[in-house]
Amino acid sequence: MLMDQHPEKNPLLILPTTNDERKNRTKRSLDDTIEVWLGRFSWAQFLQATLANFAWVFDAQQTFVTVFTDLVPTWHCNSTSSSPLCSPAADNNVICELPEEAWAWDAPPQTSVVSEWGLQCAGAVITGLPATSYFVGCLVGGLALSTLADASIGRKKMLAFSCFLMNVAAVVTAAATNVWVYSSLRFLTGFARATIGTCALVLSTEIVGRRWRGQVGIIGFVCFTLGFLSLPAMAYFNAGSSWRYLYLFTGIPGIIYSVIVYLVARESPRWLYLRGLTQDFVETIKTMAPPETRSSITRTTIFSDNQDQGLIDLDEQMDLYSALKLLINKGWALRRLLTVMWVALGIGLVYYGIPLGVGEMPFNLYLSTTLNAVSELPASLVTLLLIDKLRRRSTVVGLGVLSGVCNLGCVVFVGEELKAVQIGLEIVAFFTACTAFNILLIYTLELFPTCVRNSAVAMARQAMVVGGAISPLLVALGRGNRFYSYGVFGLASVLCCLFLVSLPETLGGDLCDTIDEEESKENGNRV
Repeated sequence: MLMDQHPEKNPLLILPTTNDERKNRTKRSLDDTIEVWLGRFSWAQFLQATLANFAWVFDAQQTFVTVFTDLVPTWHCNSTSSSPLCSPAADNNVICELPEEAWAWDAPPQTSVVSEWGLQCAGAVITGLPATSYFVGCLVGGLALSTLADASIGRKKMLAFSCFLMNVAAVVTAAATNVWVYSSLRFLTGFARATIGTCALVLSTEIVGRRWRGQVGIIGFVCFTLGFLSLPAMAYFNAGSSWRYLYLFTGIPGIIYSVIVYLVARESPRWLYLRGLTQDFVETIKTMAPPETRSSITRTTIFSDNQDQGLIDLDEQMDLYSALKLLINKGWALRRLLTVMWVALGIGLVYYGIPLGVGEMPFNLYLSTTLNAVSELPASLVTLLLIDKLRRRSTVVGLGVLSGVCNLGCVVFVGEELKAVQIGLEIVAFFTACTAFNILLIYTLELFPTCVRNSAVAMARQAMVVGGAISPLLVALGRGNRFYSYGVFGLASVLCCLFLVSLPETLGGDLCDTIDEEESKENGNRV
């Protein structure tokens, strides 16, 4: 809800007195107001957007750090062992049938939580519990914290707080004494992390004009890739040392970054205005504007240009819960929401499952993780360059099916002589899953009207996190039979994405602002 709807108190907002006047009056949105002063891209905007989006680096590190910390290390039979189970072809399951004195880890036990705490025979549920706890924390945090950035806390403070709490939890994780404490701290890390990506994206895009929002959004995807890429490098130099150092190496810089964001970053001008903080709004506009126009920006010049501003649509101020109620009450909206969530769930299984399961594939962990991370860059570029030409529905379906086929191929093509085929299929599967989810987010934006658009996208992202919560369990089960990991990933990707054929195509269509407009268009399409 708007904090100040009285024209005498807020010179930017003048309410029409009658319905006819309200319909006929020329309206000028807050976006148009900001466009006048921030439409031209400046270095100040670039630096602020980069600072906000750099949070994605630490987000990626905490999301995928368990690829290295929770790895099942390689082992060997002792020379004194006479057990017939010891052979070069023995797999990890054999280790549970051998006496303790018959085998040993290839690396020091402290290199992994599995070897340090003796979890190699604990079962898929226990070994996958820390990663699953992280994604469950993301799910709970997303539901609990999603509206705070729109309320009294704001985007900047919420970003700084979430990033600070996430990285403090990561540092404390380095002191975990058993798998239960470790999993609890991973849950807290995921809970804090839930809003980082959304806050960073919203904050960075609300300080630039319309023309630059897409380009600024790509900064976040690039930073996420950089964070992902940094993990194999840190893990490689940490090889042979304790897994606890990885949490310190990622957590401490994240804490420092959080303090810098709190002290240096600027709040979203849109949020400041809607909260009635007009003086801060003016100062932020002045800071972000190009140098040649800053000297002319004052409270008087900004407000005098907007004396004829019309009513700002109250639907934009709906929080997640009221928007969900509206979505559920409309059958067509609920059907669309459940469909995109189902598709996001299938893609999430692949997106999070492949990096977590790559350690079970027969090739170098550091190289394969690096290749996966690098493949996210072209996925972002493809989305940026081709989004105006790609049909949303058919493209997501095609990419989902291709990803599924490649995942199934990782089950079919096994053996030492087919390593190159496996890594190729695995990289293509991950690349197509990344691209499919990028386009699915754009498709979701276009499927829903402005008044519920943010909430619909948030729910799609939450569904992807549910896929992330399930994937560690499948990866743990796949250590005995790869079909339970890559096979399930492939089937889920194909079956989930096929549900999109029931939704309308949105390429080239008009974007609606209200439920009534979208409903009228829906009814027109049926006729």
